[in-house]
Amino acid sequence: MTAAGEAVTADPRRWRILGVTLAVGFMSLLDVTIVNVAIPSMRAGLDTTAATIQWVVSGYSLAFGLMLVTGGRLGDAWGRKRLMLIGLSGFIVASLAAGLAPDAMWLIVARLVQGASAGLLAPQNTGLIQQLFRGAERGRAFGMFGFTVAVSSGLGPIIGGLILAVAGEDGWRWIFLVNVPIGLIALVAIARLVPGRAEASDDDPRLDLVGALLLGAAVLCLLLPIVSLESGHRGTLLLLVGVPVLLWAFTRWERRLVDRGGAPLLDVGLLRRVPGYANGVLVGSLYFTGFTGIFLVLSVHLQDALGLSPLQAGLLLTPFAAGAAVASPRAGRLVSTVGRKLTVIALTVMMSGVLAIVLLAPQADNGLPLWLLLSVPLLVAGIGGGGVISPNFTLALAEVDPRMGGAAGAALQTGNRIGASIGAALLITVYQLGLSTGDATLAVQLALGTALLVLSLSWVAAYRSWRLDRAADSR
Repeated sequence: MTAAGEAVTADPRRWRILGVTLAVGFMSLLDVTIVNVAIPSMRAGLDTTAATIQWVVSGYSLAFGLMLVTGGRLGDAWGRKRLMLIGLSGFIVASLAAGLAPDAMWLIVARLVQGASAGLLAPQNTGLIQQLFRGAERGRAFGMFGFTVAVSSGLGPIIGGLILAVAGEDGWRWIFLVNVPIGLIALVAIARLVPGRAEASDDDPRLDLVGALLLGAAVLCLLLPIVSLESGHRGTLLLLVGVPVLLWAFTRWERRLVDRGGAPLLDVGLLRRVPGYANGVLVGSLYFTGFTGIFLVLSVHLQDALGLSPLQAGLLLTPFAAGAAVASPRAGRLVSTVGRKLTVIALTVMMSGVLAIVLLAPQADNGLPLWLLLSVPLLVAGIGGGGVISPNFTLALAEVDPRMGGAAGAALQTGNRIGASIGAALLITVYQLGLSTGDATLAVQLALGTALLVLSLSWVAAYRSWRLDRAADSR
């Protein structure tokens, strides 16, 4: 190992390994949004209530967020190959169970297992990038990772709409079943390509169970009230009181474990020792809070207020995915030379696209075609969004020892998942409150305006970090 904790000799198969792991990551992230368009057909097919079916969506995100940091730490200690094989096997079995579910409860349990399995898989992507790539190559690898995150979010409604259109009434089952053959192929590729844990590794393989339980309880107390609100239940809001207490207890425990020479779930000292990492957590969490709910609000507005089909709504949102697909790899190549200024520019571009939608929304009532109203602003927003995710991961993890890369990257992703859950609940609530005025156009403007306010906080955090870096370089 070098001083930076990186391997001296690069693995010649590293780009093929990255391709396989990103394909698996795309599949697990796609399942966050692909089911949104299938909610009506699932409700009808299983003869259940909207609140019950909402747990099919929310339960996945909840279990996903709960497992991320634990999955990252297990990958650091036990080897990423082992965790990917375990996680993908669980994901395949859970997808099969969901597709064959005889009732709603079976489907919800299958989705919880599927989400937990995805939580084991996701941290291995960032951990492997830390392990296999160095210098400018690492930025390009994170560019491909950012491409995967951004495009999976944009393509979820489109792919879901296509499957429903082709498969008919029971098409929602194929949304899950399609994961089985793809997952089996990926399982073979992982077994053949992904490197195992080195025999000489000095990483402590023991899991910090106390830390895992404390952090898991804190995330549960934060996410469960959010997903319960989406289902119409408010009784769990009292759990929010436990969040600061549990986070304080987790921090104290982790510091004590480090002082004793133990292996922490997450070295919380990173937030103090590596300012770029702390900033990355803040920028990413705020960005996903503002960004994720935009798709949900626009999808609901296009279908419920404007009468479009799920496929039509998904296709209208395609320009964002196209813009992100173009920008993410290029941002990955530029970040090593442009630095944190790139994140500031990208957020500015994205916010400009969202602002254009807010300003142009009333023109839909004046006969302006929807494709013209949305295509250019969403393309601009996608180009900006594609330049946020990968540079933020690259810069946040640049000074983190790869031996803690899985857990540190997972903590970043946990912030993103929490932000996404909060953002979806916040924006859809604002939209529904706006509908109470009887003006659907005003409702979508208020929701997207709220998204802009949150994104502006992310911009401020990115700008502050850029200025601090400039001041440090000038000394």
